[in-house]
Amino acid sequence: MGQAAQPVIDKVNANLPNAVKRLFALLEIPSISTDPAYNDQTRQAAQFMVDDLASIGFDTKLHDTDGHPMVTAHYPGPDKDNVPHVLYYGHYDVQPPDPLNLWNSPPFEPTLVDSEHGKSIVARGAVDDKGQLMTFVEAFRAWMAVHGSLPIRVTILLEGEEESGSPSLDPFLEANKQMLTADTCIVCDTGMWDVKTPAITYMLRGLVYTEVTLKGPSHDLHSGMYGGAVVNPINALTRVLSQLHNDDGVVQIPGFYDDVLPLSEEEIKQWEQLGFDETEFLATAGYKEPFGEKGHSTLERMWSRPTCDINGIWGGYTGAGAKTVIGAQVSTKVSCRLVANQDPDKIFESLKQFFQQRTPPGCKWEIQSHGISPAIRVPTDSPYLQAAMKGLSETYSKDAVLIGTGGSIPLVGSIQKILGFDSLLIGFGLDDDRVHSPNEKFEMRCFEMGIKSHVAILEQLAAVSS
Repeated sequence: MGQAAQPVIDKVNANLPNAVKRLFALLEIPSISTDPAYNDQTRQAAQFMVDDLASIGFDTKLHDTDGHPMVTAHYPGPDKDNVPHVLYYGHYDVQPPDPLNLWNSPPFEPTLVDSEHGKSIVARGAVDDKGQLMTFVEAFRAWMAVHGSLPIRVTILLEGEEESGSPSLDPFLEANKQMLTADTCIVCDTGMWDVKTPAITYMLRGLVYTEVTLKGPSHDLHSGMYGGAVVNPINALTRVLSQLHNDDGVVQIPGFYDDVLPLSEEEIKQWEQLGFDETEFLATAGYKEPFGEKGHSTLERMWSRPTCDINGIWGGYTGAGAKTVIGAQVSTKVSCRLVANQDPDKIFESLKQFFQQRTPPGCKWEIQSHGISPAIRVPTDSPYLQAAMKGLSETYSKDAVLIGTGGSIPLVGSIQKILGFDSLLIGFGLDDDRVHSPNEKFEMRCFEMGIKSHVAILEQLAAVSS
């Protein structure tokens, strides 16, 4: 650890109990963004962050939107032209806690419990994302307490709609490009490789999410009177859906793989060295055998290969007892996870083409988009990524690793598209943190090491010329 960072680490150690108290106070606020009944509490959480960041020395503001507020905070940094300007992102809203009966303690009464890593914080939002965003806030607090100012220019953006689709995010970015300009963005809403191995996520899959409805007869029909004489939309749709993949797990949507880039030999070698336990991973889902696109490893299928999945299907009669009808229509939800270089708009049009080419006689499709976002691949030669890797490695006394993720974070694509710079996904969550589930947790070790990591990263970023 460098000369500037070490006394800050000492301050973090001394003030850790107070940092936990501040996090607990934030976790006690039920900022459930998707439920209008909690609008006041969601705004309360935004104001909590405004007040807390102002107490550190940031110029803070709460911005009203058509939905929940955005929070911005600015710190000018040293009076030097070549100092990096970093945008830090987090979200203060949380998922609903249901089902409540599965929690071991009330979801908005944060509790410290014993864990295999020492102690863990159990509460809704503990890891997603209140605990994670407070890692960089506490790092700033400690640095300011020791040095009186931050070594780089910092802007913070906190949103309150991440768990409800972020409808206000893109309009806010568009309207505030100048205020949010930076060299890079640090997103603290991801995870580590394991509790001892820090990671930066450099590959994020994109998403095309659709709802597809096939409409047939003018009304539900008696299956005895009409069965075998007319198209049954449910029969027809399931037959079409069965054609999405061939027997080797290859997606059959036209042009689906045209723009997919192969992995480099170096990436394949790095992933092989991670020590991924396929058997253990499959066991978490209750499986023993891997499945998917032939010719690719499980990590490749999750991180670097595009997929297509049916997420739900409904139609006809599904209630108790018997009702023998041919339903007038049937619907399904289909999602495609995309990889870098694929155009989500192009894939959406190809998916529509797939269905339209298979239109049953006398039927018609209705295809609705529920979200489109591109995949992200951060250049590994970025000086900001290299600085972050060095800071993480110093903190853990172990080399940080570059990993991918099968999930999608639309924010990262929005920042790249609207603001024009890349993001670094630096998170401290673990696979078993029960994100979005009852008994969500954040390990105390991860909270503490996350704060210290951001201190070390600050020192390394200050050495980069913007």
